[in-house]
Amino acid sequence: MLRSVLLNLCVTAALAGFMPLSGCQEDPVPPAAATPPPTSPPAVSDEATETMERLRRHPAMQEAFQTVLDIEPRTLADHITLTEIPAPPFGEGPRAEVFAGMLAASGADSVWIDPVGNVIARIDGRERARTIAFGAHLDTVFPAGTDVRVRMQGDTLYAPGIGDDTRGLAVLLAMMRTVEARQLAFEDDVLLIGTVGEEGLGDLRGVRHLFGPEGLAIHEFIAIDGGRLGNVINQALGSNRYRVTVEGQGGHSWGAFGNANPQHALASIVHFFVEKADPFTANGPKTSYNIGRVEGGTSVNAIPEKAWMEVDMRSVNPDRLAGIDVLLQQSIEEGLTHQNSLKRRGEALTVNVESIGKRPSGETSADHPLVQRALAGARSLGGDANLSISSTDANIPISLGIPAITIGRGGEGGNAHALNEWWINREGHLGIQWALLLMASQAHLVTD
Repeated sequence: MLRSVLLNLCVTAALAGFMPLSGCQEDPVPPAAATPPPTSPPAVSDEATETMERLRRHPAMQEAFQTVLDIEPRTLADHITLTEIPAPPFGEGPRAEVFAGMLAASGADSVWIDPVGNVIARIDGRERARTIAFGAHLDTVFPAGTDVRVRMQGDTLYAPGIGDDTRGLAVLLAMMRTVEARQLAFEDDVLLIGTVGEEGLGDLRGVRHLFGPEGLAIHEFIAIDGGRLGNVINQALGSNRYRVTVEGQGGHSWGAFGNANPQHALASIVHFFVEKADPFTANGPKTSYNIGRVEGGTSVNAIPEKAWMEVDMRSVNPDRLAGIDVLLQQSIEEGLTHQNSLKRRGEALTVNVESIGKRPSGETSADHPLVQRALAGARSLGGDANLSISSTDANIPISLGIPAITIGRGGEGGNAHALNEWWINREGHLGIQWALLLMASQAHLVTD
């Protein structure tokens, strides 16, 4: 049944010009589910359960839920349209302009693009004492020039960025269209935000601005960037990232032999670092380290003048992240000193350590009302709610003590950050309904 409904949606989208009709094909072997089932369901309070059940049964929410179903063809069309607008790191502008236009046409009270490129739509509350924000990121990991056209086989959509996080943007639009269609009102202001710079070297620059000195007064933040219905990320996975560059004289591998070698210095740094980091990460809160990229040199028979590597370290615990960072800095000094002690001629090596990413860690307590209502809302819709750890836009507000979580986009997807990323609209409407429930609970739906 679901397969035939989605095939009809595909044909509708094709006839409207959103995708080639040839992409609407049956796929006899759907991909496996991306998210494993939770192992230990978290406790949910009676208060949260009763609050979300009462909201779910309210006539206004039941009407809104029906609207979500009614506009599914439009939501799919939005999803495809936005996916096919490239949004490489630091190149989100074209997608931002289109997304802003969509939000404005959907009935937002005001829409603007801030100085760093975030798209912000506001739904004015009646009292306006607090502001609740929902966000999804505009950017993808894929460089400019990547083919981002959507291909549909059966009920599966394939394209770079189709799930992470273009589906989140489609959820925000569906929320806005539903609020407008049902004329839902809230006591508090609601912001729907498309953020820039969530991925990679973007280093959360969009959400940093939102919560920085020139940003907005946001009291709670819900990112829509997780997986399936019920996935609540309340622990922010922190990370420190560096580019370590060693420079020297270089020269011919035979004629200049004896000059200090930047590549050899990097090898020494890695050796010393692994010796320290391995026992450090063997116990305690999970902490990881990775040398992700190493580059330098011009020829097999030339001593490099420059070599560099990029290092990623992560932990959910701020003290552990700081601890492994100290080990890296010590290893850099030891490795450089060791290689300089071996030089027989020429100048000493120099090193430059550049921070290329710093994401803070932290946690919104599992018993916080925002977390509890997110869990209860998912369960009221039939989801197996669970708590998890990840690095998302919510890292920044969590680190500042502002209640924040990341919730799932709904549907099923996989192969994030790969060219063959996929997403299936398998009860994807439940993800939108879940977000609407949280909007109703946290921004206080007007029910009189």
